[in-house]
This record gives sequence, C-alpha cells and structure tokens, in this order.
Amino acid sequence: MCIVAWLWQDHPLYPLILLHNRDEFHDRPTDPVGWWGKGTKILGGRDGLCGGTWLGCTRDGRLAFLTNVLEPDVLPCARTRGDLPLRFLQGRMSPLEFAEELKEEANEYNGFNLIVADISAKLMVYVSNRPKGEPVTIQMVSPGLHVLSNAKLDTSWHKAQCLRTGFINLILNYGDEEVIHPKDMIEKLMCDTTKADRESLPNTGCDLDWELNLSSIFVEVKTKLGLYGTRSSAALTVKADGNVSFYEKYLENEVWKEHTVAYDTEKIR
Repeated sequence: MCIVAWLWQDHPLYPLILLHNRDEFHDRPTDPVGWWGKGTKILGGRDGLCGGTWLGCTRDGRLAFLTNVLEPDVLPCARTRGDLPLRFLQGRMSPLEFAEELKEEANEYNGFNLIVADISAKLMVYVSNRPKGEPVTIQMVSPGLHVLSNAKLDTSWHKAQCLRTGFINLILNYGDEEVIHPKDMIEKLMCDTTKADRESLPNTGCDLDWELNLSSIFVEVKTKLGLYGTRSSAALTVKADGNVSFYEKYLENEVWKEHTVAYDTEKIR
C-alpha cells in the first residue's frame, strides 16, 4: 500500500521534507535507491518485476511518488501503476500538463494516488482516479504538511493522523534553523506498528482483518502468498540551496540495510 508525509514550501531551510514507507510482498524483486534509466537519469527504487518506481526524483528538480488505493476489486489486465512516476520523471511536461494528459487514460489503471512536482518551479499536483465513477481528481497541492495513504489526499485515517501528529511534533522539536536528520525522522516516525481500533477502520469494502493489518504506519503481516509489509522507508530532503539528500532503509534478503544518496539540483540554485 504505502504512506507518505511531506512538508511542502513551508520551512525556512527546506522547500521539501518527505517521508515514505513502501509496502509490498517481501519476495517481490526490488532494486534499492540508485541512479538508473535511459536519457534522464532517475534517482529512486525500482520494481524488479514491472520496472516502475514508487518514488523518484531527477537532477533538474522533478519529483514523483505514488500510493495505491485500498479497494476490494482490481482490474486483472490494468496497466502497471509504477509507470506513472516514471513517465513524468522522464518527460518534459509541467506537473499540470502531465496531469491533464493522464486524465484521458486514468481508468486504464487500478486505483492510484499520484503526486508530480517541479521543485524549482514550486509546483506540485495531485492526481487520483478514485472513487470509481467520478471524474479524475486534479488538484494543486498547497504549501504545508500533507499526508497520503490509500485514500484521497489528507484523508484522516488512523495511520495518517498518527503520522501527521508525529511529523508536526518532530519538526517543532528541531526548530526552524536546525539541520534535519533523515535517519532520525525515519526511526521516530516511520517504524510505528500501532494499529487502529476496529471501530475506527475505514469502510473500503475490504476484509476487516486486512484493513486492520494495514492500519499502522509500519506494516508486517503474514498472508497465504507470503510475508507482506513495509519493504523500505525513505526520507527525502531538499534544501533551499538545491542540495538533495535521499536516505533509504530497506530490506535485502530479509536483512535491513541503509544508505544515502546526495546531489545538487541543476535548476533550483
């Protein structure tokens, strides 16, 4: 599923502070964060099965990330959602232009929430093809703190509320002029296994036990298809001077590893 929280254009030192947990089956082939792709190089993890990504950025300030919508029915022949961030990152369209183009084909995908942004232009757009039967959502993302799980942007599910509260408190503890430590944020915010009360679970049409197992920020659940849950946690920070730090804590052969990739954007400076 996945959950993301980010502070956008609302901090004196950081135009963007982003935290992301990716949930997937543990045996699904996955490449950790690194530079890859033809033409425009992308920094992000990569799905080894379908070739897409859930979170990526480029040297010229483009950013895209994705979560799935929690729903009981899926299209068996749908196009892979991991291609959506990839297409934006490799293209030249503005976030709004890309969103308008995607609107015409959004129903060819299972439920998704997509964020596309041009950090140097201070533009960020949210796109979703759910709920079914309703027009595709295209929304400019305002400055401030946002949380995206497996429903609409800023929907107040249990895990989203917990992450929002924790994010605010941690940022306040840092202070406006302090350097953010990505690893510290991951350990304090993205490893929370606290589940919701059954009474507060959303009515998605899915099995209640499944909803309960997915209701924590950090997920781990045994299924008939194997172990499912949080495969990686990432913290992406962009400083006002254009320096980007991409920290990732990830599973490899059931062993947790970590690394950081840093670079300077070409356009933001």
